[in-house]
Order: sequence, then C-alpha cells, then structure tokens
Amino acid sequence: MSVGHILAIDQGTTSSRAMIFSPSGHCVAVAQQEFRQIFPQDGWVEHDPEEIWQSVLNVCREALGQADEKGIDVVGIGITNQRETTLVWDRQTGRPLFNAIVWQDRRTADWCDQLKQEGYEDLVRERSGLLLDPYFSATKLRWILNHVDGARARAEAGQLAFGTIDSFLLWRLTGGAVHATDVTNASRTMLYNIYTEQWDTELLDLFGIPAAVLPEVRDCAADYGLTEKRLFRQRLPIGGMAGDQQAAAIGQGCIEPGMIKSTYGTGCFILLNTGKQAYQSQNRLLTTIAYRVQGQTSYAIEGSIFVAGAAIQWLRDGIKLVSIAADVEGLAGSLDSNRGVYMVPAFTGLGAPHWDPHARGAIFGLTRDTGIAEIARATLESVGYQTYDLMTAMQGDSKTVPKTLRVDGGMAANNWFLQFLANLLDLPVERPKVTETTALGAAYLAGVQLGLFASVADICNHWERDAIFTSQLSQTERDKLLKGWQKALSRVLEGDNGR
Repeated sequence: MSVGHILAIDQGTTSSRAMIFSPSGHCVAVAQQEFRQIFPQDGWVEHDPEEIWQSVLNVCREALGQADEKGIDVVGIGITNQRETTLVWDRQTGRPLFNAIVWQDRRTADWCDQLKQEGYEDLVRERSGLLLDPYFSATKLRWILNHVDGARARAEAGQLAFGTIDSFLLWRLTGGAVHATDVTNASRTMLYNIYTEQWDTELLDLFGIPAAVLPEVRDCAADYGLTEKRLFRQRLPIGGMAGDQQAAAIGQGCIEPGMIKSTYGTGCFILLNTGKQAYQSQNRLLTTIAYRVQGQTSYAIEGSIFVAGAAIQWLRDGIKLVSIAADVEGLAGSLDSNRGVYMVPAFTGLGAPHWDPHARGAIFGLTRDTGIAEIARATLESVGYQTYDLMTAMQGDSKTVPKTLRVDGGMAANNWFLQFLANLLDLPVERPKVTETTALGAAYLAGVQLGLFASVADICNHWERDAIFTSQLSQTERDKLLKGWQKALSRVLEGDNGR
C-alpha cells in the first residue's frame, strides 16, 4: 500500500473542513472554518458561494501546510458536500448568478404542493426515487432561472452551469476545466433517473430545466481532473466524490445490504444499504443511490431529519441558553427525567417520514419549574425521537431488523445522547474511532481511484469501534416517552401548533 495521504474536502452546511488521512484512515491534519447562514425570509436559507469557496481554499491550504510541516506526502483529493444545495454560475467567468439556495430552504413549497395536486408526485418518485419536496435541487434551480433577470435565456443558450456544491467546487478547483458531479449527488436533484442512471428528459421538462446547464455524471471513484496550479503547492488529482451522507456510509464501512448508519450533523440522515435492490418506500422514505464504483451501483433507503445539531446551535446562538454546544450534555444529564417537556424542532418544516414543509417548531409541557436543563434535554431527546420514527419506517419498508446502528457526526461525541438513542431504539449504537466519517469516506473513494485500495470492500477492514451503547430502559418507560413525543408531534403537523 502506498504511503501517500489523501486530502478530504468536507463542505458542510455551516462550515468547511479539510482533513488529511493516511491510507489506514487516521487523520493527520485538520482545519475548519464556519461561514454565514443567510435567512432572507421565513423558511428561506442561503449561502454566499464566494464565502464557501474562500473557506474551502483557506482550510485546504491550512491542512496542507500542516502536512508539509510533518513531511507528509499528499497524493490526491476527495470531495464530499452538503447535498441538494443549488448554484448557477456563468460558464465564462465562473461567477454565481445568485446565492446558493440551501437544502433547508422552503421557498418552493407552494409550487411543490401544486405539482402534487396535479398528480406529478408518482412520476417524480418512479424516476428519481424522491418525493416532491422543496428539499431537492430541481425546484430551487427553477426558481433561480425564473427569478434572476435573463437567467433562463442564458441557460438555454448554454452560457450557464448548474451544480450542487461538489460541482461548483470542482469547477473552481480545476479552473473551469471540469463540469461534473457524481452519481450520488445527481440522485438528489430530482432530475436524475436512478434506474437508467441518466438525466431524465421528462423530469427536465416538468421542472423547466434546460439540459445545457447540467453537469456530466461520473462514478464516485473516478478521474475528476487536476487542481489548478496556482491554488496549492502542486497540482493534485481529484479522485473521489460523494454527497455527505453517502460518503459517511462508506466511511462507516456500510457497504453490505442491511448495514445502517446515522449521521448527526446540522440535520440527521439515516442510510440503509439495500445493495442491488432499489426498494420503493411505502413509508415516504427516499430511494437513493448509495454509491457507484467501478460501474457497480448500490442503492439505499434514506430518511432525512432537517434539524439535529442545528437545534443545539439554536440553543447556543439563537436563544443563547448555552455558551458552548458541549454544555448541553451536562445539562441533560443533570435531570432524572425530561419532566414532561418535549421539543419538536421543525424550524424549516419536518422531513421524513412526515414531509410537512409548513410545520414549525414548538416546545410543549412548559411550567414555572422549567429551566435551561429541561429545554436542553428536550432538544437532545427530539433528535432521538425523530431517529426512532425513521428507523420504524425503514424496518417497515425493508423488512430488515438491523443488528446495530453506526453513528457519526458532531453529536456522536455526546455520550448522554447516544445512550438515550440506544434506550429509545432498543438497539446497540456503535461509535467509530473516527467520527468524521463523511470526510473519511471521501478520502477512501479517492484512495480507490488512486490505487491505495483495491476496492470499496477493502475499506471495511479499517473500520474501528470506539464505544458501544446498549439499552438500559424498560419497555414501559420507552412507551411512555414515545407517547409524549407523538402527542407533541401531532400538534405541529400541518402547522397545528397546539390548537
């Protein structure tokens, strides 16, 4: 095995991170930078593409500098990214026409409702595996083309390029030489047929998207070109690309059918590998592509929770109940129960399996005795309850009872939360030694392309467990907690906040 190391670019919803991994999966350098969240209106979420680009450059240069100091040889790059977030830019100048519209954004909810009423959801689902929801890229792209002066005409003339964040970064990294995406990111646009593995002409017509703006779709481990010479100390090959949740599944070694992982970042995303079988969910979950390597496609069922770590961030930055996110664990653990307080963090609607873009967040059960600890605990518990809902729906679709749940992301460092999760799911919860598995998965994919690994299966040998949490809760107590959650949840669905 080569001693070369891989630089993983992990462009997330609230920050950009660069991590350099050895072939054995150990992180030897890391840099991270947050950037602004822009909220122009209720339910609208945007990012400044130039801030994203600059943050990526900054962290890459910092991580590469650390590698230089240690005498570490970096031989390639893997990219992973927040999915569905939508950009359009000028093919000549590379300049974005508008802010990036973030996956959380709900501005196209009414149009999605109209399309559902007109009976188009079956078509969308049969081709893309997705539900008609503003979460995905297609309606965001249509909005930009319809609301930026001259955009649609320029798009039809071939002057504009569309991409999710991976495509935009690739374009910038290669100096405009490569306009491409990988199959996992393509599968989240609502424009890609996950069965024929082609851009779907009927979906393009439905959403009014000119084919001229679309990127080429490649395998997750593929030749994505070389970085521009001026950016780093050398031109580096880009060999891996996957959307963040699929990259996390690869980093977790979930490459066999029946294996399942849950990533707790800004949102929570559970991916169940179904192998060559693409299940049509009966519980409003998503059918998506887990990965495609060496021309072989593996599918997955996915459930998405819009707000997980973002709820902790809201406690810190929004209502300033805590000064640092880590304080939440101690506050939750200071109580012997939740004291009847429940939070439903529907700040930007509810994701799977409810798919209610109009729902809004609420806290129930407040009394004069309620304090910061109760609210902190309710916030952590809300992520567990949403996970329970997703796991129940997944088992109904796949008829598979997982043996264990592998977890990663920022919230996986919270022992109290993972114990609550194991209690609620009545399932062992495993945390790996490397919890930043999203970046690790991107590095592994690049490693496959560059010959550091023989295959994706070779990656599994490097997964290591850090801790395991098993249930310590009786079924009676579990049922009581879940009954309280269902009551709170019912009050926010369809915007019925307590009526």
